[in-house]
Amino acid sequence: MTLDRGRRLLEGMPLQENLDNHFVVDPAKFDFYAMDCYRLVGENKLARNLAEQVLRDGTDFDGTERSPMRNAEARVTLGVTAARQGDLEQALAFGNHALQGDRQSMPSLLMTSRELAAEVRRSYASDPAAHEYLSRLRVLGTTQATFYSPQGL
Repeated sequence: MTLDRGRRLLEGMPLQENLDNHFVVDPAKFDFYAMDCYRLVGENKLARNLAEQVLRDGTDFDGTERSPMRNAEARVTLGVTAARQGDLEQALAFGNHALQGDRQSMPSLLMTSRELAAEVRRSYASDPAAHEYLSRLRVLGTTQATFYSPQGL
């Protein structure tokens, strides 16, 4: 599989010292991107395992988040996999937690959250908690659309 080949290539490269350099490959980003791929194709177990790894890699021992956006998107992935497994409560808990961070790239987070919203709509359309979550996303989406529109600048 292509992701496996990419992982092998990355593991064969020397470890880099300055991961803040945009021309250096951060090995933790590979798991993040692979997590997205697996979520998108419905490989729930692999997506969930990688999301948990992304959270471990992105959180210090004291609970401080080093990678808040990666962590937020990993929580959305965990929400998507929970929704697909029939656990609405856990799906919404992960989805809401993802939206709580201080540092957020809302366009990116909302794009990922739409996948969770689609799963929630598909399987839990009549649940009041699902309606509440979907309403929250709609409000955020409207706010962001206004903020990023030419009139909002």
